[in-house]
Amino acid sequence: MDDRTSNEKSRRNFLKKATRAGAAGIAGALGLNVAAPHVLPEKMVFGPNRSFWARELPPPNAPLEKDLDVDVAIIGGGFTGLSAAYYLRKTEPNRSVAVLEAHRCGNGASARNGAMMLNMTEDRFLQWSGEPELDQRIYALTLDNIQRLQALSAETGIDADIEQNGALQVFNTKSDKEKGTEFIAKIRPYGLPFEYWDQAKVSQAIGTTAYEGALFDPGSGQLHPGKLVALFKRAAQLAGAQIFEGTVIAHVEEGEQLRLTTADGRRVLAKAVILATNAFTSKLNYLRRAVAPFFDYVGITAPLSDAKLAATGWGKRIPFNDSRTEVFYLGQTKDRRIHVGGGLADYEFNNGVEDPSRAETRYQGLRRELRRIYPMLESEPLEVCWSGAVDMSLDQTPSVGQIGKHGNVYYAIGFSGHGVNLTSVFGRILADLVGAKESEWQWLPYLNRLPTYMPNEPFRWLGVQFATEYYRFTESL
Repeated sequence: MDDRTSNEKSRRNFLKKATRAGAAGIAGALGLNVAAPHVLPEKMVFGPNRSFWARELPPPNAPLEKDLDVDVAIIGGGFTGLSAAYYLRKTEPNRSVAVLEAHRCGNGASARNGAMMLNMTEDRFLQWSGEPELDQRIYALTLDNIQRLQALSAETGIDADIEQNGALQVFNTKSDKEKGTEFIAKIRPYGLPFEYWDQAKVSQAIGTTAYEGALFDPGSGQLHPGKLVALFKRAAQLAGAQIFEGTVIAHVEEGEQLRLTTADGRRVLAKAVILATNAFTSKLNYLRRAVAPFFDYVGITAPLSDAKLAATGWGKRIPFNDSRTEVFYLGQTKDRRIHVGGGLADYEFNNGVEDPSRAETRYQGLRRELRRIYPMLESEPLEVCWSGAVDMSLDQTPSVGQIGKHGNVYYAIGFSGHGVNLTSVFGRILADLVGAKESEWQWLPYLNRLPTYMPNEPFRWLGVQFATEYYRFTESL
């Protein structure tokens, strides 16, 4: 690849350029853009989670079997919803809280991800924002959340395999390396702990010379996503939240008292509703303009022998991701497995969330990348592979806030692949917003600020196809 072009190709600019390309014809077809949500209703599909992490998900609770009145109804039983339920009950124990999960807790992105527990937000992590003081504050907020996770693990007695060994962003090109050193020079006066590592130091840590160098965040790490779901579910229930699984919310009727209707006709009345639905939020006719579900792919090996793991040279369990547009990321579990994810991502027309038909081809790409980085694993198969939909925003920014005619619908969205840590930060913020403590979070740039507008179909799909083909061609040169 020509390094001169790499400055233009980053994961953080990917969706922005993709959707702008598709939006080029909107001016001439504005009516179609406006009409699309009405003429192209989205399918509400919830496929089972077949990931390795799902093996540690807690047993599902019974579905809702009768009408229910609560103070706060939370739609979605992943990290965001369960953490919001926990913090709501912890801070305001007189409020009744119910979590309504369509399939089972952790069925979505919460237990399908790459297990990297990263600080900050996707739009700011390891890149110069021009607002270093604000970056310091956001870094401290997410670093504090990791400590909260560790404390909650001890409190609930559930070990979520939380390891704070740091995380690397490795560089595929010399140009990326140069940008990394420039970033460190800019950020150094502001006290953020990021480090530049040269190729030799990277190789010493993760055993490969496939990269030119890396940026290191000592405060990040990794965990077991399925066990973290179990941790938050237990914490929420111990705090007094009700959790109903296998309960699909088909409709939300707004009012001073919201009326939720389940797919089998049950009625839930609530004073407030939290949308903790991630990539599925548009299925309830909310925030369609804010994010799009992109499919990411992950695979994991069987436990490696001590000798084979030692041969990789990956002596420290430091997870890492690369600097390509469609990023690859890798981690290592406590039982000597290596997992690899990312690579070519897919967007299905009209915010589709069914398993993509190209999944097997993408899994083959994961195997090739693993063997490229660690040739000694040439004969090592991936024991389990899976896909999951990530809620990607156009500008890679998340958002948390309140909407609705009566201001009693709350949401957190747009984690853009950075949600393992950030979701429970936003779960705490959601609890504060419901409790009328918004003033404590006025400093946060993501509060009540929706991500950049995304056009509807067919412009969204066309833009993504154009941009993905462009990037894949240029990065293959």
